[in-house]
Amino acid sequence: MAELMQLEVVTPQRVVLRERVEAVVAPTDRGYLGVLANHAPMVAALSLGIVQFGRYHGPKRKMAVSGGFMEVSGNRVTILADTAELAEEIDVLRAKAARDRALERLRSRAAHIDQTRAERALARALNRLRAAGTEEERR
Repeated sequence: MAELMQLEVVTPQRVVLRERVEAVVAPTDRGYLGVLANHAPMVAALSLGIVQFGRYHGPKRKMAVSGGFMEVSGNRVTILADTAELAEEIDVLRAKAARDRALERLRSRAAHIDQTRAERALARALNRLRAAGTEEERR
């Protein structure tokens, strides 16, 4: 068995996860970054994406995040995320409704619609659906 490290994921609202894992893969502003035990200390900015964690050569659990920071130090990975939801906690119907609202706003092209905000809402909804593993979002 590979060495374990402590993974802790925290948002402003709650501690999402505290678990010992073999591997963490996180979305950074420069692409996905993998971390194993005994990784060099570092801090990285996180972007919208899916954090995967668990066994190195096994199935990984997933979590949707929408930015924040990841610190690696002394076999400990701490993720301070703007938002984070474990895949099994994601309300798929709510995420689909958010996706549909964002798409409708983008299609309307109305002057009062903030396009950038609608695009970000769409990206967050699609990310949540991908993390939850819905068939239609596995593209």
